[in-house]
Amino acid sequence: MARHHPDNRPLARTGLGLALWSALVAMPSAMAQSTDLSACMAELRPAARSAGVHDATWSRHTAGLQADFSVIEKLNFQPEFRTAIWDYMSALVDDERVADGLARLAEHRQVLERAEQRFGVDPATVVAVWGVESNFGQTFGKYPLVQALGTLSCHGRRQNFFRGEFLAALRILQAGHIPPDRLLGSWAGAFGHTQFMPTTFERLAVDFDGDGRADLMDSAVDALGSTAHFLARAGWQRGLPWGIEVKLPAGIALAGEGRRTKRPVADWMARGVRRTDGSALPESLGSTGLLTLAGPKGPAFLVTRNFDALYSYNAAESYGLAIAHLSDRLRGAGPFVTPWPTDDPGLSRAQRRELQGLLVMRGHEIGPVDGMLGEKSRQAIRLEQQRLGHEANGRGGQKILQALRGG
Repeated sequence: MARHHPDNRPLARTGLGLALWSALVAMPSAMAQSTDLSACMAELRPAARSAGVHDATWSRHTAGLQADFSVIEKLNFQPEFRTAIWDYMSALVDDERVADGLARLAEHRQVLERAEQRFGVDPATVVAVWGVESNFGQTFGKYPLVQALGTLSCHGRRQNFFRGEFLAALRILQAGHIPPDRLLGSWAGAFGHTQFMPTTFERLAVDFDGDGRADLMDSAVDALGSTAHFLARAGWQRGLPWGIEVKLPAGIALAGEGRRTKRPVADWMARGVRRTDGSALPESLGSTGLLTLAGPKGPAFLVTRNFDALYSYNAAESYGLAIAHLSDRLRGAGPFVTPWPTDDPGLSRAQRRELQGLLVMRGHEIGPVDGMLGEKSRQAIRLEQQRLGHEANGRGGQKILQALRGG
């Protein structure tokens, strides 16, 4: 997602009991900066035992556990390069992902229909979550969860939250849902096809393929069923659209409006809001909020409570819109009618790979040509922008791509 990362989900309290939570909070907030986690593990052991982690499980997975301080760097990192909404959407919802999503819809049609019957969430929405979260199972993350979450439980900020996730990961291993060598994920602990946190897994993962285990790593069937379950529990209403793109009248006041401020369709009609083709709004939407992620000149949407369910998956409106738009594209809809308010639109992943290839041809060392515009790619873009007399902001957009295509 660049790929939107599930690590942005809010670090809220887990379902731990009050006594256990109090024990966790009372622990020292920082341990000595050593890769040896034994002292911290000793502090955490009583709480782990109270949380249902057996002695054998604890010994097997924490003996000799060493810290990986790269996860602390990611926790503390404040990115200097902010992604514009048009860059974010261009990379997440492109023709390549739509084609892949349509293939997955056909491949898993029976499973998705069964999930819809049981949980009420349509196939396109479930597959859209899968595509945004892990590119349909192609990008899981590489961090061993016990090591990453163990490190975050002992060092850095938000240790109490990560301790809850650490103990949940150990219980997942203890229950035999996922083999230890397969429990890999993001630096912050999200894992599997649709990137559940361990406590979310414990609450909402389902054994949808009937093998006796809920395995989000190696069973796409379990992951799809679990994702539908998540959205249903988040309030998804069967048959209700997530929302629609709309056309705003000139001069409409946006102050105080947003996803949470739901109003009847009649109110929006009275204020001059219409479908993008100018026709009346459908009454079936019910109460909706106005979403304008790029201001009044960009695409605007009336969103229902089903959008709120998408938002709850990762607590970011841009993320929710990516899933919503991808789901619409999988149903046959086209791009947004209103263009983003920029003279330098974003790049698809294929175009990002092309841009990286052009940078390599000009002698820049950027690492893999993978469509991920990391710091090496952005530094190379800055140098080329300087050479061309463009603003040297390191952003990969249509202007620098067209310029390098022309030599």
